[in-house]
Amino acid sequence: MGKNIHVTKHGDHWSIMQEYAERSSGNFATQQEAFERAREIAKNNQQEVCIHGVNGKIRAKHSYGPDDCPPIG
Repeated sequence: MGKNIHVTKHGDHWSIMQEYAERSSGNFATQQEAFERAREIAKNNQQEVCIHGVNGKIRAKHSYGPDDCPPIG
């Protein structure tokens, strides 16, 4: 799987940023708008989206790549 995509709060907007990138991939008015765009990118590149809360801590992750640990059975 590729690099993670992070949805984070920056001032008065929400940004999406690829891990280790120097610039954001977009700025959005709401967290939901940022997540929807991050999800599109993640699906196309088989990545994981990490959604951060206002406090900066990861509050949710969504994976769109192959499962490294598929369920047994």
